[in-house]
Amino acid sequence: MKKITIAIDGFSSTGKSTLAKQLAKHLEYVYVDTGAMYRAITFFAMQNGYISIDFFDKETLINSLPFIKLHFEYNAALGFAEMYLNDISIENEIRTLEVSSFVSLVAEVSEVRAKLVEQQQEMGKGKGIVMDGRDIGTVVFPDAELKIFMTASPETRAHRRYDELKAKGADVSFEDVFNNVADRDYIDTHRDDSPLRKADDAIEIDNSYLTREEQFNAVLEMVNEVVNS
Repeated sequence: MKKITIAIDGFSSTGKSTLAKQLAKHLEYVYVDTGAMYRAITFFAMQNGYISIDFFDKETLINSLPFIKLHFEYNAALGFAEMYLNDISIENEIRTLEVSSFVSLVAEVSEVRAKLVEQQQEMGKGKGIVMDGRDIGTVVFPDAELKIFMTASPETRAHRRYDELKAKGADVSFEDVFNNVADRDYIDTHRDDSPLRKADDAIEIDNSYLTREEQFNAVLEMVNEVVNS
């Protein structure tokens, strides 16, 4: 059976990673969470004092990029690959609301995007890959055989993110989560370099009222159509 490249783009908290993981596991494809890569660099910037609420030293972060080593390592107990920064697992650390509040600003930096896009394209050379993010179908893999663009109402996405954070024991308010979702939407869609947008040939899925199973089955049908065409 021929292998294809599946590009999944969309707004924050639309379940892109969940869908991508489901597809990769079912198809026995490689899964790459590009959002985790941007979060890792954001975490690095936070750790080193390059970014805070009212400060962002872009130049120092850019100069530090050659010393940032990222890789994914499969964790059999978890059932997915964890993000490693300079050989240290930071999977839990990058999923906080604090990292979420800065990641879109870091992702705006052209030098950061260039570094990560190059790595992502290298990962996908052999096809048989599912990659999710903000610019996969438009920049990273413009020739992907299947492109999905995921969306849902801001309220729905904020509730999902809030529930996820509370389940992990985070002390957050729904208002803060909703504002974070709205802020990220604006930054992601208005940045100069590779803004979030639906590729012309992408299939849009509004999953505000879809279950994970319904969504997975619908996209799996799309995959089978492409593979068998």
